[in-house]
Amino acid sequence: MTDNGKAKSGSGAAYTINLEIFSKRLKVFYDHWNGNKSDLWASSDAIAIATPPPSEDLRYLKSTALDVWLLGYEFPETIIVFMQKQIHFLCSQKKANLIGTLKDAASEAVGSDIILHVKSKNGDGIDLMDDILRAVSAQSKSDTPVVGHIAKEAPEGKLLETWAEKLAGGSVQLADVTHGFSELFAVKDATEIICVKKAAYLTSSVMKNFVVPTMEKVIDEERKVSHSSLMDDTEKVILDPLKAKVKLKPENIDICYPPVFQSGGKFDLRPGASSNDDYLYYDPASIIICAIGSRYSNYCSNVARTFLIDATPAQSKAYETLLKAQEAALAACKPGNQMSAVFKAAVAVFEKNAPELLPNLTKSAGTGIGLEFRESGLNLNAKNDRLIKEGMIFNVNLGLSNIQAETNNEKTKQFSLLLADTALVNDKAAEILTNCSKAVKDVAYSFNEDEEEVPKPKRAKVEPNGVEALPSKATLRSDNQEMSKEELRRQHQAELARQKNEETARRLAGGGSGNGDGRGPSRNSNELVAYKNVNDVPYSRELVIQVDQRNEAVLLPIYGSMVPFHVSTVKSVTSHQDNRTCTIRIFFNVPGMPFSNDKDLKSQGAIYLKEITFRSKDPRHSSEVVQQIKTLRRQVASRESERAERATLVTQEKLQQASNKTKQMRLNDVWIRPPFGGRGRKLTGTLEAHVNGFRYSTSRADERVDIMYGNIKHAFFQPAEKEMITLLHFHLHNHIMVGNKKTKDVQFYVEVMDVVQTVGGSRRSALDPDEIEEEQRERDRKNRINMEFQNYINKVNDHWSQPQFKGLDLEFDIPLRELGFHGVPYKASAFIIPTSTCLVELIETPFLVVTLGEIEIVNLERVGFGTKNFDMAIVFKDFKKDVLRIDSIPSTSLDAIKEWLDTTDLKYYESRLNLNWRPILKTIIDDPQKFVDDGGWEFLNMEASDSEAEETEESDQGYEPSDAEPESESEEEDSDSASLVES
Repeated sequence: MTDNGKAKSGSGAAYTINLEIFSKRLKVFYDHWNGNKSDLWASSDAIAIATPPPSEDLRYLKSTALDVWLLGYEFPETIIVFMQKQIHFLCSQKKANLIGTLKDAASEAVGSDIILHVKSKNGDGIDLMDDILRAVSAQSKSDTPVVGHIAKEAPEGKLLETWAEKLAGGSVQLADVTHGFSELFAVKDATEIICVKKAAYLTSSVMKNFVVPTMEKVIDEERKVSHSSLMDDTEKVILDPLKAKVKLKPENIDICYPPVFQSGGKFDLRPGASSNDDYLYYDPASIIICAIGSRYSNYCSNVARTFLIDATPAQSKAYETLLKAQEAALAACKPGNQMSAVFKAAVAVFEKNAPELLPNLTKSAGTGIGLEFRESGLNLNAKNDRLIKEGMIFNVNLGLSNIQAETNNEKTKQFSLLLADTALVNDKAAEILTNCSKAVKDVAYSFNEDEEEVPKPKRAKVEPNGVEALPSKATLRSDNQEMSKEELRRQHQAELARQKNEETARRLAGGGSGNGDGRGPSRNSNELVAYKNVNDVPYSRELVIQVDQRNEAVLLPIYGSMVPFHVSTVKSVTSHQDNRTCTIRIFFNVPGMPFSNDKDLKSQGAIYLKEITFRSKDPRHSSEVVQQIKTLRRQVASRESERAERATLVTQEKLQQASNKTKQMRLNDVWIRPPFGGRGRKLTGTLEAHVNGFRYSTSRADERVDIMYGNIKHAFFQPAEKEMITLLHFHLHNHIMVGNKKTKDVQFYVEVMDVVQTVGGSRRSALDPDEIEEEQRERDRKNRINMEFQNYINKVNDHWSQPQFKGLDLEFDIPLRELGFHGVPYKASAFIIPTSTCLVELIETPFLVVTLGEIEIVNLERVGFGTKNFDMAIVFKDFKKDVLRIDSIPSTSLDAIKEWLDTTDLKYYESRLNLNWRPILKTIIDDPQKFVDDGGWEFLNMEASDSEAEETEESDQGYEPSDAEPESESEEEDSDSASLVES
């Protein structure tokens, strides 16, 4: 299917059909037809489909669904008749032009010829229909051929009514093949699954990022908002996905049904329910139901949630039981199970936990979902014995309707509950695609302050004027008390601390603290050979120090013989000159010295030369020799370093170049960082996207870089706003070589304006016409370059949406500038910006790219009253990796950073001093069990330590020591309880 939405009548010529998908699905259609066990489907000589005229109805008919499934678009008022050797289309001229491009594909796929019957604009098409029926009779072996059709679809429009009369005329025998189409659409292929996943992602994002915050704000401000206005606002957000923080093309998106909002005791759990004009009701013991359905490329998804306001015990019990029942139903969606098993699993939960609610349970646990919102034949009810197969997608929908409550309030005396999720059946279990929370703590809101955990009731707060302050409503999720934003954050951080300590304990128990020291392979001393045999050693008449450049050796006169040493064995060489003589001292690498990598066990019995000293009366020769040794040593070390770096490179797959040059995705005249080496003038190059990777090349043959899609860990697009450049940045899994530099970060950029300054020129007026025109040119250039980059990444994102890249999870991420802050990650101040998955700084070098998923904890240091700046220490899950420090962050950014860390589920701590992290991490690695037993990261909890200190001060009040012994004991305790921080 192409990535376009619905194509209305008369617009078909503007689109193209994906021939590969058409061929594949046409073959599936014929295989299903010929291999179907149903008598009606298998015995049909032809299968006829007639699509209705365009309609505003959001419900898809099976005929329309077949159009979209096979051709990628709706083809209204089109008759399609499938036969074993022919496929007949009766349609308008514009549609015929588009369908005519499929003839070769149909012939190659199933050996069928496409026959086009073009209806004139004002014609009735009767003669063309007779031609089609004659062709059916000609290919049939019986006098009255059997034509399969969808019996439940009533003909709409003059053309379809005429066709229905022709079929009923007696020349053919009709058979209902609706069930066969249900089987055909039931199992989704990879392209269909991607479309449903995108639709589900949009649906759940609208629920999380718009519906829930909007309702919370309405309740918090106690506003009167009708269900219908909430419906309209939600529909607008679905159709404009950026408002829900979703980057999908709006032209591919539609709603499955108008969003449903219900409250105030009036509930309708049927699929065709609608939102009324009543106001949203959120008084105590009220229930709010919200259901949203959206389409992506015509494929449906659905989610429904119930929100409880100051729930009664009966409401809480009913919701918890419904939640368990839905989880049981989802767990029963396994390949091989009967569809009835899903509903029975839900019923079993109610029979065990709340049998009194069984009469209120919906009669089905949901239906299949795809091109049709409710796929017939795939109902998850107690009677359906069809088997669940891998690749099926279900809308698992469970509800309790009209439960009576013990209250006199008309709007709360009865309530209903509803939960729905879109689920994909995988090889072993179901995968929930609509990922938005339905846990009790996330959907139950409590504003009632009358019920406290302590038996003694609290007095109301009395204002200075003597009037009791009334409690105000809040939308914060709480346990019978109001919470400020800071308190909520603290609670969330406390939960994160518990989870983080458990996760760290598990990882340390499994030995997962790190992955080596990051050093490349080193060469043993046995591998260093200057001369293969004695005869190769050059002869020298004079016993003086010599340097053999070709063999990389230093020859030293020892006891009357010239003894060669490979220059790599030399650690350092120094010289000292006094009045008469010059002293040369040469130090060698030997085992046991710091930073020595030579661990060859075979050489343990060998004797090593550690240091040797020579005196010379020729200072000129001495200085030359020392300089030669240092130069040769530096050259060999540089070569070995590059060799070691290349040895650690992971072998990349070979680039598959795009065959059609016109379809290549290119970005011209871009610069690369790090730049290629060499002294020549730097050149711009072209970035091309190919089948499995990018290629950047300049006009020089040796300046070329290939970046495989599989090696890309993160991809970023940062348009120029306050910067001078627009850039694409790739952070890689494994290093690659750019020229002679080994790097994990490759960037391609264009300067949007010239960085120039008029030297000695006077300041021009802001009203100067030339100045205004120049600024306008700069703005136009910046906007044009940003748009070129945007178009390029849109094409690449479309390419990455193909099934073969599904596991790579590739998509360009755009830094969220409004969350940025200034800091010093290396040596200079920079503007550091979070993205959805990383923390980045992509303008100044060296680049900063920190993956949020690799962060263990964040410690905010030098936090206190009166300080203008604070520091951020990022501790990675790999404890052998150095802690990353970002210094000198303005204190004005502290609250925003804490909010961002909390939102991204990163545990942070605060301290008043900078910590020495190397010994702390070494202590953890050396004794992980002690670290876990001591409470994990809680030694960083400044609030806990402060509260302990306060308790100690309170307990010490009024206590007078009787002698000096307790003082000595406390000193011993203090010395024994040295903390990790003090280390």
